[in-house]
Amino acid sequence: MNHFRKEILNILLIAILSVNAFCYAQKSNVSASEIKTEKKKKNKRKKKVRLPHIDLSHWKVTLPVANAAGKPIEISPPEILNFANNEVARPYMYIDSTQGAIVFHAMPTNSKTRNTKYTRSELREQMVPGDNNKNWTFGDGAYMKGKLAMEETTRGANGKYHRTIIMQIHGRLTNEQRDLIGEDDNNAPPILKIYWDNGKVRVKTKVLKNLSATNEELLHEDAWGDDDGFNFEQRVDFNKFILEVKVSDGKMVIVLNKNEYKVYDNIHIKRWGVFENYFKAGNYFQSRDKGAYSKVRYYELEVSH
Repeated sequence: MNHFRKEILNILLIAILSVNAFCYAQKSNVSASEIKTEKKKKNKRKKKVRLPHIDLSHWKVTLPVANAAGKPIEISPPEILNFANNEVARPYMYIDSTQGAIVFHAMPTNSKTRNTKYTRSELREQMVPGDNNKNWTFGDGAYMKGKLAMEETTRGANGKYHRTIIMQIHGRLTNEQRDLIGEDDNNAPPILKIYWDNGKVRVKTKVLKNLSATNEELLHEDAWGDDDGFNFEQRVDFNKFILEVKVSDGKMVIVLNKNEYKVYDNIHIKRWGVFENYFKAGNYFQSRDKGAYSKVRYYELEVSH
């Protein structure tokens, strides 16, 4: 009888130990699985912290906020390199580290640059950091490429999204040209404006009103008018897209997503060669509506000459 009782106790003991071992194993497996999942989450969070591929050492920015004199605040190199820690710049130009982009935020304010009613959070190329006097001609050649997206924008009374200029080539008079025609600044018209226009990319350029104008006459801003504009077929909406601008002597090519092209190689572009130029990129907002704004993301921006 005692022997039988011992056998029963041994069987129960083995059963209890087996159950405990099973439970322990299950607990260990769950813990390992949980740890693995948590590590994946942490790694995913780490991967989401990204920085834009943009070197700002040859750019200054104009912000939609005025200084004490009522003029738009500008930040040039080297200060622009620390824009993320600049309290003035932070609301209008900041890094979105989840998207790996610089966001340019613009809205109507009382801070407007000369000859315009609109405001901007926009970069201006400086071939020599901090100096506006060194620029390039079409004969020199130039190239700009950007990867960007409209983050968000408001709608007008017509139901369409407000548009903004996302890239430009702006003309500039040399000091000699300025003095020759009696101007008080070096401003010349923009030969290229590229718009985000209700989900499409629209291109505008300048045309000479009188093809017989002398080289001195065409230096005047009123010698140039606007062309009819061109819309790329592909809609970009709020998605990422790539824009390229290629300039050479007497020619300008705009490329959208490496599969749509617009080529300008007419007499107007050829005669534009008399001007110096510089690139612009960002958010030049085209509305004065109350409460209107837009935010443009730039993931990449590069320029070469």
